[in-house]
Amino acid sequence: MLNVFLNEAGQQQSGGGFFIIILYAVIIGAFYFFAIRPQKKRQKAQEALIASVEVGDSILTTSGFYGVVIDNADEVVIVEFGSNKNCRIPMKKEAIVEVEKAR
Repeated sequence: MLNVFLNEAGQQQSGGGFFIIILYAVIIGAFYFFAIRPQKKRQKAQEALIASVEVGDSILTTSGFYGVVIDNADEVVIVEFGSNKNCRIPMKKEAIVEVEKAR
């Protein structure tokens, strides 16, 4: 009688281990779909935005300044801020948050 009880308890534990593995897989899958996947989408959208920057486009920077792109290089753009034509600042493309295309 005691031997039968121990065998049943052993079988229940092995099924519980399988349930824990499934539970971890579900948690990792949910974490991927709710955290990692949206972050990758935002990163791809930001890369596409940076790649679309051209001379003459109006931009918004991460610091909140609006300007117009007057020169475009690989990693750096030169932006003209305000109506003063002498205020030209080189900045990294990663600092661009929003782009409004020139018409």
